[in-house]
Amino acid sequence: MKRPLKFCFTLPALAFGLAPQALFACSTCFGKSDSKMAEGMNAGIFTLLVVVVTVLAGIAAFFIFLARKSAAVNAGQNRFN
Repeated sequence: MKRPLKFCFTLPALAFGLAPQALFACSTCFGKSDSKMAEGMNAGIFTLLVVVVTVLAGIAAFFIFLARKSAAVNAGQNRFN
């Protein structure tokens, strides 16, 4: 039973070991930072950064809204006591 399991790990390891080196990295990793692929990847990173910052800003704005609303409710209750 151990031989098929060993074969399942050995075959992919050999396949990756014998593959050409050009398959392992894109043009950005090889240093061609002026290629179209690098520009596209940078645009994708920037887009994802904008999305993450927008979502985090929305969450922060929601909690600020809740804090202000809570302060307004507490101020209104204290006035009548």
